[in-house]
Amino acid sequence: MSRVTEIRYVGYGVQDFDTERAFYANDWGLVEVARTDEMAWFKTHGHDEHHVVRLHKAEQNCIEVIALAAETRADVDALQTRVTEAGCRIVHEARELDAPGGGYGFRFFSPDGLPFEVSADVTRLDKRAMERWEGMPVRISHIVLHSPDHQAAVKFFCDVLGFRVSDWLGDFMCFLRCNSAHHRIALLPGPACLNHVAYDMLTVDDMFRGISRLRKQGTDILWGPGRHTAGDNTFSYFCTPNGFAVEYTSEMEEVDFETHEGKVHEPAPGVMDQWGIGVGGPQTMPKPAPDPCLFTPAEV
Repeated sequence: MSRVTEIRYVGYGVQDFDTERAFYANDWGLVEVARTDEMAWFKTHGHDEHHVVRLHKAEQNCIEVIALAAETRADVDALQTRVTEAGCRIVHEARELDAPGGGYGFRFFSPDGLPFEVSADVTRLDKRAMERWEGMPVRISHIVLHSPDHQAAVKFFCDVLGFRVSDWLGDFMCFLRCNSAHHRIALLPGPACLNHVAYDMLTVDDMFRGISRLRKQGTDILWGPGRHTAGDNTFSYFCTPNGFAVEYTSEMEEVDFETHEGKVHEPAPGVMDQWGIGVGGPQTMPKPAPDPCLFTPAEV
């Protein structure tokens, strides 16, 4: 069955474009690969995905697109058919993409109104081997979203886009895989919006080195450092200048996409954070609010 196989990038509309651009280029550790007066595209050092962040100067801070990958153009077409049959609104049908990196893809709104793109044949860029202690992101690890009906959202991602359930945290957080990573998408109850975007670091040492660099640049940790139970990955959460939550993570569990059997982890402090040594907690993260651009096509 045709399915989504990876995360490509997240596109943000930001009011303070220059400050957000400087954060990703100078503090977070990404590489700017293209820019116009009102847009910028960034990749990681350690992966060949053309870009993982797209910034667009906008009147309000919002999510403009969450881009996912499919293996082939035929898979893109098949997924568009399934998305349409699921009753989702198509923003534009599958076509040649004219953004940096090109490719072939379509855009749609999820049942909750968040904007998605599915694409194939996007240009790959050079990558380099990362070394321990660099403290910069290797790639996007996962994205966490809120949904007013998270059970229905789980069904949509699985039945329509081809994800599979890896684990649950109680009955309120579901971890979904689209490849061997324990999760690429996770879903929480709440108003339709982005919770955070996480980036893989080469080692846990690199996560700590990244925390140190951010602190020196004036961005302190919101929650962490710690280690979750579902996925067994380490975590440290921060906030960008325009208010979007981001994470450094490492050592995500690898599973077999076809055979992994999920389980339910009962919520408890030692489950949310196995180390129990970090600052903050979920209560220190930005409070979820409906994305202001739900069901609103981006200008670009």
